[in-house]
Amino acid sequence: MNIPNIDLPRLVIIGAGFAGLQIARRMNTNYYQTVLLDKNNYHTFQPLLYQVASAGLEPDSIAYPIRKTLRNRKNTFFRLAEVQQIDEENKQVKTNIGNLKFDKLVIATGACNNFFGNATIEMNSLPMKSLTDALNLRSKILGNFEKALNTNNLLEREALMNFVIVGAGPTGVELAGALAELKNKVLPKDFPDLDLRKMNINLIEGAPKILAAMSETSSQKAHQFLKQMGVYIYTDTLVTDYKNNLVLTNKDIQFTTDTLIWAAGVQGDFPKGKHTELIGKSNRIITNEFCQIKTSEDIFVLGDAGIIQSEQYPNGLPMLASVAMQQGQYLAKTLNQMAANKSIQPFVYNDKGTMATIGRNQAVAEIAKYKFQGIFAWFVWMLVHLMLLVGFRNRIVVFINWTWNYFNYNNGLRLIIRPYRRPFKKNVQ
Repeated sequence: MNIPNIDLPRLVIIGAGFAGLQIARRMNTNYYQTVLLDKNNYHTFQPLLYQVASAGLEPDSIAYPIRKTLRNRKNTFFRLAEVQQIDEENKQVKTNIGNLKFDKLVIATGACNNFFGNATIEMNSLPMKSLTDALNLRSKILGNFEKALNTNNLLEREALMNFVIVGAGPTGVELAGALAELKNKVLPKDFPDLDLRKMNINLIEGAPKILAAMSETSSQKAHQFLKQMGVYIYTDTLVTDYKNNLVLTNKDIQFTTDTLIWAAGVQGDFPKGKHTELIGKSNRIITNEFCQIKTSEDIFVLGDAGIIQSEQYPNGLPMLASVAMQQGQYLAKTLNQMAANKSIQPFVYNDKGTMATIGRNQAVAEIAKYKFQGIFAWFVWMLVHLMLLVGFRNRIVVFINWTWNYFNYNNGLRLIIRPYRRPFKKNVQ
């Protein structure tokens, strides 16, 4: 990897997500040589992936080059690499470009989709966890309308214009709202000769309500907003199978669709190693209150990949960007204090609230003990997301896009640069 050996302990960070980037930017480089590894050369602002998928934003609006953010930091290195295994005994990470020794290691690799063991759904559905996934989904959605316009087969047209979203957490709710706005305000201008009344957006949730992690008030308000926009909502419903354009559920409900979007669950994602023997709920590595794994004081796990169990959070902290960012800030401070022989404190999560946007002027937010909905919540949601974006240029671009789209009902460019092709996967019996 051509990382120089110097007279400083080496801190290796796996993953340039919310947690990993916070550490890399905040470490005291007089105490540590810092090496950041990621399989992409950019950081992705995942909360806005749904806007890329629905053609509201371009991908460069929510991605930021890793090298640019670390440009002026001494003793800090970035390598484009995929970590395959962690050798705890020899304190070494094994990657596709070589091996690297570490003194301290941070695993901040985030989460991947959880299909709950359903192989046919995994093979045939479209996820939305990465920028590539969002671009695939955009090409698929826009391509479906082009195909629907050209076919004379009514059943095929129905499948092409029928969208099923599985999972009514913030991701599913926000994507359903974005698709509804496309149907109601944008696509009629692009496809005046296509009967868009035939377009259906179906949101399926296994829990008794949408936005299950939020209060009953917020859930009901979001439900009301979505119904007003024409979204069909099915709660207490589990998808059991999907193949040949047919979605089966645990109820007497079936859907014919060419596009099943999976937003129903995530699980921890991390390289192989001895640490994987200590796994908690949602496939997350169990750590102590200092974010250390129980078998090594020199290996830390942050964000969605790790789980701290406490009385307040028996199932672990929520898998949110705010948790990852706070843990990244905490661990950078802690490692700097350890290097300076100062005492350290356990991690304490400051719950800053939860919010979700449904569409223009419509959002729900819960901050501390306050719950509010509608246009004020929508403005708060926009402000928070703008401030969390990495890079001044990205904030300006997103703000201009949102302002333009608000007044012109013209979400993005809707270009099909690369037609969607389903990734090759082994057939499931």
